[in-house]
Amino acid sequence: MKNTFLAISSAGPNGDPSKSTRDQPFWDEHAAFIDQLVAEGFILMGGPLVDQGGMPHGALLIVNAEDENEVKEKLKNDPWFEKGILKLESVKRWQIFIDARK
Repeated sequence: MKNTFLAISSAGPNGDPSKSTRDQPFWDEHAAFIDQLVAEGFILMGGPLVDQGGMPHGALLIVNAEDENEVKEKLKNDPWFEKGILKLESVKRWQIFIDARK
């Protein structure tokens, strides 16, 4: 049975804090990788975590997976994790009680 997980990342050592999300190095490769995981039904929602000035300082993904290991295995090949633009900080199982989308 699939569960919902939150994958929380922070800015990695090779991210450029002066650039917007789409201007970070390897954006096209990262976007293609994420788009594939969305098409597979693995990523449900996601986006950058931004500071008050609108600059990215990490990201949050809501994913559909069997367990925490599946989340880590799928995400480890993201070019942004491989190149140090983002760093995976935590993966937490999320039990949803309220969902206004339904």
